[in-house]
Amino acid sequence: MKKEWPVTARLRLRQLEMADAPKLQPILQDIEVMYAWEHAFSEREVTEWLLENLRRYETDGYSYLAAETEGGALAGVTGLLTEHVNGKPMLGIGWIFDKRFWGQGYAREGAEALLQYAFQVLGAGRVIAEIRPENLPSRRLAERLGMRQTGSFCKIYCGKPMEHLIYELTRPGHVFCG
Repeated sequence: MKKEWPVTARLRLRQLEMADAPKLQPILQDIEVMYAWEHAFSEREVTEWLLENLRRYETDGYSYLAAETEGGALAGVTGLLTEHVNGKPMLGIGWIFDKRFWGQGYAREGAEALLQYAFQVLGAGRVIAEIRPENLPSRRLAERLGMRQTGSFCKIYCGKPMEHLIYELTRPGHVFCG
C-alpha cells in the first residue's frame, strides 16, 4: 500500500515507480545535475538507483519521491533517506532537480514539506543533509531551510573517498543529545 505524501502549492510528491525510469534518465544522466556525484548515471545506474529507492520504501518506509508540477512534469526528486554517518543511521533529506527547474523554488518547496512531515508525522527529533562542500546551491538551500552545518565526514562512493558536510535541523522545542 502506497503512502500519502505531502502536496504543496506547486508540487505533488509521490513514490517512484519503475515506469518513471524514462523521465528520470534526462535528470540523472545530466552531468550538470549530477556533478556532486562526479559522473552522470548510465542507463543501468538509473535503473539500479530506482530499484534501490523502491527497496527503501519497503525497508525504511520512505526514500526519494517524484516531485511533479501541476502540469505533471517531473521537476526532480526529493525525499527522506536513511543516511549512515560514520556507521550511525540518521534521518536525512535530499533533492535532485532537473536543471530546467533550478532557481524556481521547487526544491525548497518540496524539502519544506518533507521536513514538516518528518517532524510532525514521523516524530523525528532532527533531520540531516549530507552535502558536498563544493555544492554551493544545495548548501544555500539547506541554510534557507534553517539547517546549520554541524560537521563533516568522508563517504566512500564508487570506491572514492568524498568529503561531505553535515547540515542539521532540529525539531522546534526538541533538545537533541547525542
